[in-house]
Amino acid sequence: MSDSTPADAIAAPDELSYEQARDELIQVVNRLEQGGTTLEESLQLWERGEALAARCEEWLLGARKRLEQARNAGTSDAASETVGGDAE
Repeated sequence: MSDSTPADAIAAPDELSYEQARDELIQVVNRLEQGGTTLEESLQLWERGEALAARCEEWLLGARKRLEQARNAGTSDAASETVGGDAE
């Protein structure tokens, strides 16, 4: 029995959480570093790794955007309170 997963059972990268994509990416990198795979398998692993890395980057960019929005909302709330406080 092989330790590889059938192609139809592998989740599409866009369906994975950040943690799932990161963990699978680590596994892919480890398999590539160990060697012992055919050229075709190595290419498939590399392509999967690229897709997983792109998914992780999407998650991180989304998180950064949310943090910036929260920070900007906090800044504009503080500015409104200051302006409102001065008017009273």
